Amino acid sequence: MVSKPAGFYQHGSFSFIKKTFILVLLNFILHKADSGCNNSIVTSMVPLSPYEILSSLQTLPLDGNLSLRDNGDAAKDFGKIYHFPPLAVLHPKTVSDISRTIKHIFEMGSASELKVAARGHGHSLQGQALAHGGLVINMESLQGPEIKVHAGEFPYVDVSGGELWINILHDTLKQGFAPKSWTDYLHLTVGGTLSNAGISGQAFRHGPQINNILQLEVVTGKGEVVTCSENRRADLFYGVLGGLGQFGIITKARISLEPAPKLVKWIRVLYSEFSIFARDQEYLISLENTFDYIEGFVIINRTGILNNWRLSFNPKDPLQASQFNSDGKTFYCIEMAKYFNPDEAEVMSQSVDHLLSELSYIPVTLFLSEVSYVEFLDRVHVDEKKLRAKGLWEVPHPWLNLIIPRSEIHDFAEEVFGNIVMDTRNGPIIIYPVNQTRWDSKTSLVTPEEDVFYLVAFLSSAVPFSTGADSLEYILTRNKRILDFCTNAQLRVKQYLPHYSTVEEWQNHFGSRWEALVERKTAYDPLALLAPGHRIFQKAMSTSC
Repeated sequence: MVSKPAGFYQHGSFSFIKKTFILVLLNFILHKADSGCNNSIVTSMVPLSPYEILSSLQTLPLDGNLSLRDNGDAAKDFGKIYHFPPLAVLHPKTVSDISRTIKHIFEMGSASELKVAARGHGHSLQGQALAHGGLVINMESLQGPEIKVHAGEFPYVDVSGGELWINILHDTLKQGFAPKSWTDYLHLTVGGTLSNAGISGQAFRHGPQINNILQLEVVTGKGEVVTCSENRRADLFYGVLGGLGQFGIITKARISLEPAPKLVKWIRVLYSEFSIFARDQEYLISLENTFDYIEGFVIINRTGILNNWRLSFNPKDPLQASQFNSDGKTFYCIEMAKYFNPDEAEVMSQSVDHLLSELSYIPVTLFLSEVSYVEFLDRVHVDEKKLRAKGLWEVPHPWLNLIIPRSEIHDFAEEVFGNIVMDTRNGPIIIYPVNQTRWDSKTSLVTPEEDVFYLVAFLSSAVPFSTGADSLEYILTRNKRILDFCTNAQLRVKQYLPHYSTVEEWQNHFGSRWEALVERKTAYDPLALLAPGHRIFQKAMSTSC
């Protein structure tokens, strides 16, 4: 049970708990009597105080627990830009804990203005996983089903929405399988990435993670537990995938699997011209027999690039590579990976050599490495541990993620990489193309309407208390310059992990899909309880009987 502050209970015939129940019940009865509508939202002229709301929540029979004392984690996220303390934190053990709590809040109606945010590993950037003065649900405490692989013609695995992708990788590999599509960083929860998209260098082939989901269990904004798929409650299924948490909380997911390789040939090459770099990337993703992973990087005003790579990679031509000078220049790197098993090494090498022979990179910059499949997929975690050791992980991350049509990527690159971004010492810039045909247009994710579009991510880290080019203020100003350029140049850019402050901006983001978004919100979260950190819907949706 949650410890109660002094003076929490009143003397007299009624405690706050009883008073709360009477208020909620009276509001409910009066509204039903006035409206005669079984599906309408409870309204009230009598708002409940925070203490009354908490005392009401404390009466719920939970397998987990409700905490009034936040250790600070629920008030912040990976971005470290916003700090929004919640009123309480739910640590659920079961899906019923989540369902019962949300249903209780929903039935309070407008007597309660309590909002609810599901927080996984807290990797949001702009407070999207926070609930200022609301209820945060700690999804990592959810005890889901044991990770179990279902083999067969179409293998899959059922997992909890609060499970980390790294754990899914290790467990599925025991049976010789693995999910098809990943994010670059695997220490994230399933529900978190599926609420956005889940994108990495495999997306050109398999699409994002949301394209590889067979079934979901979702708790809606009404507290209903719904199992959905493309053939069952499809509207909710596709709405939740990439839906930014607006229609329900993902509590379980059925993920499509494929046979897993054991080894990876990992390759990096450099270009000095963006046009050649982009042409080669687009060529590679157009092939049927190509690499299994393709990403790119922009490297501006960095010294000793190849020397830094020598820790993990071997140069094809060590002598020539040692004479390479990168000082003060802009380069573009294509990073590629070919998966294989030990008995396929010779065939793999021939395939890689053929693919590389078709590219126009700077020859002396060819670097190669051979690692296990797990080492490759969990590569960012290695960097995380290094940064943590230096105290450079728990810092502000003013990241900017954009999706840009192929027809506009050259104009974007010329201005942004030529005039706005002066160096990449604060963090990498990732850029790579994907095929539109591999992305399911029925999900809530919004992308440009072209056959090929680019993902561009400015992954900067700010130095606390700095006032220079590595300060939070400087990087945020630079991000705004990039967005202003896109607007003024009328580029059809969409934000990934979007962050807007007005409804008008959200309407522009979703474009022709806005009406469908509103309809789904009305159907599945009519009080706009869920995911308040996005600031898309701040008031209850109007409904009709």
